[in-house]
Amino acid sequence: MRFPLRTVQTPAVPAGFNSASATNARSNLLTRMKTNLHILPRAFLALTAAVLLTAAAQVDTNRIAIIDLKRVFENYWLTKQANAQLEEQKADIKKKTQAMADDYAKANQEYKKLMDSANDQAVSGDEKDKRKSAAEKKLLEIKEIEQTANLYQRNSEENLGLQVHRHQGKILQNIRDLIEAKAKAEGYAMVIDVTAQSFNELHSPVVLYSSGQNDITEEILSNLNAGAPAGLQKPEEGKQKSGDKKDEKKQGRK
Repeated sequence: MRFPLRTVQTPAVPAGFNSASATNARSNLLTRMKTNLHILPRAFLALTAAVLLTAAAQVDTNRIAIIDLKRVFENYWLTKQANAQLEEQKADIKKKTQAMADDYAKANQEYKKLMDSANDQAVSGDEKDKRKSAAEKKLLEIKEIEQTANLYQRNSEENLGLQVHRHQGKILQNIRDLIEAKAKAEGYAMVIDVTAQSFNELHSPVVLYSSGQNDITEEILSNLNAGAPAGLQKPEEGKQKSGDKKDEKKQGRK
């Protein structure tokens, strides 16, 4: 939810002043405060057109391996961990943003009451002036809440963006290091990411056909997840076990 960056105009205090209701103010504020915070990109498009690795020793220039880099990236335990951490931070930001929205709505409601009381024809001129002064102070408070929320919003988005970039860089480097080691050990002249997509109007795949031979995806993913911390379930491990149990039940029924 995003606050507008413009400042609040200090209105005159005409007789019969009728401001927007606190409910509408709160609704509008929550809409403007909508965050646009992104966790590690799910659409892993064109991360690399291809991972080109040349073996240090003698290699067969026709020996090429393929890998589903998107699958490896998304199912690497380090990616799951980074996403979980970022989700926690996003939830905290949402909580604080909601609190600011509530304060903003409350201040608007109080401002409306002060303005209504300042226009009460039954009170003296001095009392009207006092109430108008109180309303002006409340308006300054509203502007301060708005400015604070804007700054918090911008800083939060920037900090999360930097964290995403840092996590992504570290994860990709780990993956590429392992791919390079595998390519050198097996004598591959090149390792191609079969999930890479082009930037043309069709967003067509870079690799239009692959026989599926020399696919190192599962081996790379398995090696990466072998280093998962104790107590942290490796991605897809639970699903595999669940699938095995279902197969066992089916066989038992037969």
